[in-house]
Amino acid sequence: MNEGHTEPGQHGFDAFSLITAHDEANAFDAVVPPIVQTSLFTFSTYDEMIATYRGEKIRPVYSRGLNPTVRIFEEMLAKLEGGEDALGFASGMAAISSTVLSFVEPGDRIVAVRHVYPDAFRLFGTILKRMKIDVTYVDGRDEDAMDKALDGAKLLYLESPTSWVMETHDVGALAGLARKHGAVSVIDNSWASPVFQQPLSLGVDLVLHSASKYLGGHSDVVAGVVAGSKALIDRIRGEALPYLGGKLSPFDAWLLIRGLRTLPLRMKAHEVSALEIARRLQALEIVERVCHPAVSNRLPPGLKGTSGLFSFIFKEGIDIRAFCDSLKLFKLGVSWGGHESLIVPGEVVLQQKAQPNSAHAFGTHPRSIRLHVGLEGTEALWSDLVGAMAASKIT
Repeated sequence: MNEGHTEPGQHGFDAFSLITAHDEANAFDAVVPPIVQTSLFTFSTYDEMIATYRGEKIRPVYSRGLNPTVRIFEEMLAKLEGGEDALGFASGMAAISSTVLSFVEPGDRIVAVRHVYPDAFRLFGTILKRMKIDVTYVDGRDEDAMDKALDGAKLLYLESPTSWVMETHDVGALAGLARKHGAVSVIDNSWASPVFQQPLSLGVDLVLHSASKYLGGHSDVVAGVVAGSKALIDRIRGEALPYLGGKLSPFDAWLLIRGLRTLPLRMKAHEVSALEIARRLQALEIVERVCHPAVSNRLPPGLKGTSGLFSFIFKEGIDIRAFCDSLKLFKLGVSWGGHESLIVPGEVVLQQKAQPNSAHAFGTHPRSIRLHVGLEGTEALWSDLVGAMAASKIT
């Protein structure tokens, strides 16, 4: 076992007590919170409406701003991340764009770790570039380089582990550097979930999730969320949420509430199966490298476990196309975090029409394979991989 990695199931984080905190307050004493599927809310009197618009009374007015079902999800996620407040969005990219645009303006500069989520990279290279907002990419493992790059920056954008190559960072140290330079620190925590990493406790200002991934967990919802201090969340609520319009719907919030109830159990199951498969792959002669935080590196401070997403690189001798087409349980598909096991070949990413140098930004190798290990069972999934490798060997 790698130093710094706890045994699966021994993470010391009682997520269940936080997840069930709302249960006794549900309308009609319902076990599951009801879906408040309405676009607007009416007022009983003129005075109540006036008081609400003046800000003297906080209550739902229009579901683009505040909805009771959405609010339950936001409060649950804020507690799981150890934040004061949270905001739900219609997608992970809505959460990313709304958060970033709330803290930068034309002429500002962002520092980001390399190998960020591809669509975040494209956002930075298109819309932010047109807005004259510069983004500097730095190896997050090089704290001296990060310290120099942050001088004069407005925002630090983090992922740990990073997309595809799963590079890990000392998140607390990088957050400290951001504070030193007066930059707001933001991290995408979709990979680890609040079960395995709580960046706010490490000093990060804001934590983002593509809630479509592990928070939802069933591949039936597209959503995003950001959590942090009340002051910072209020800024996003006031400056971006009403006008960019990417608000989470009540039904999607209800699906996320359902997903959060099984999050700790699912994360531990993903962890156990993926780690075993990663170790078996590492032992194979045909595999050049496995990119899994608990296999490739020592886990950094604050990362208490690992999820089901990692990648590996084949040596010459495997027909990648034949390997992908021979798989039965692993399906070719984007995203991750659900019950199902998925695979994405690196060559697909390299062929995608995107920004120049996108392969360098993502760290994608043409012979790499990204796996999401689902809940079908370790031995069944390993048998699927072994069978596909046997069927795709070049003789």
